[in-house]
Amino acid sequence: MNVIVTGQHVEITPAIRDYVVDKMERVKRHFEHPIDVSVILTVEKLNQHVEANVHVNGRDLFVEASNSDMYAAIDELVHTLDRQIIRHKEKQHDQRNGLPIKHLAGD
Repeated sequence: MNVIVTGQHVEITPAIRDYVVDKMERVKRHFEHPIDVSVILTVEKLNQHVEANVHVNGRDLFVEASNSDMYAAIDELVHTLDRQIIRHKEKQHDQRNGLPIKHLAGD
């Protein structure tokens, strides 16, 4: 898995980089082959903002999270990304098996 961590108005310390890479291992368990992940950490006054672009199976997923604590924002981002990847894989599985796609809006 290729993880690129960049920072805007924040210095990326080895501790933060290691924390992001360790948390992204949770995403890696859903795929056998390497995936590309780009994480951007931003500080705006008292708000810590984290964004991630993930390239999986020919599709790009975008997730963002904000919190007053950088580590909490990273945890929230990984949790949201994990749910989004599971939803993406379920849709792929349903399409391959000829099942109709479930719509989130009540039909």
